[in-house]
Amino acid sequence: MATVYFVRHAEANYHNYDDVRRELTEQGLRDRALVTDYLSDKGIDAVFSSPYRRAIETVRPLSETCGLPVQIVPDFRERRISGSWIEDFDKFSRRQWEDFSYKLPGGESLAEVQRRNVDALFAILEGHPDQRLVIGSHGTALSTVIRYFDETFGYEEFVKIKKLMPWIVRFTFAGNQLRDIKLIDVFRR
Repeated sequence: MATVYFVRHAEANYHNYDDVRRELTEQGLRDRALVTDYLSDKGIDAVFSSPYRRAIETVRPLSETCGLPVQIVPDFRERRISGSWIEDFDKFSRRQWEDFSYKLPGGESLAEVQRRNVDALFAILEGHPDQRLVIGSHGTALSTVIRYFDETFGYEEFVKIKKLMPWIVRFTFAGNQLRDIKLIDVFRR
């Protein structure tokens, strides 16, 4: 059995519109300790992350505690929305959840984000059978992975987790077959 802990990044500075370089806030830097506290005794074998700074910064203290490098996997990045900032993000997000193929010019659909993230997950599972893995991720990207395994996860569930930063979702697999999903709110565990 393999256990994968997807870690949604801690609070990010949304005044920085550069999605790749967006850093954690001071609160986010403090809250990432919740991730390390929760996962440090789980026998983690490898740590992976999206290439985005906020995801890396969230799992880096855990990787250092475990003596493991953070391995960057480009396909775990967050969705590309478009070339410009979206003012009514909630309206845009709802439309994407209602139509998984909807995207703006230059952006990605949730179906494309899901395929990219799930393919990367299965590749990691193939290369690390029966291990305990951590993946630094993002709210939308992680939500599409959950949706792949649980079609009842939709826009309403996505809205419920929007403020959960950091947030952990544990997936248990036998090979590529999902056995269990557990949503972990590190603030209330």
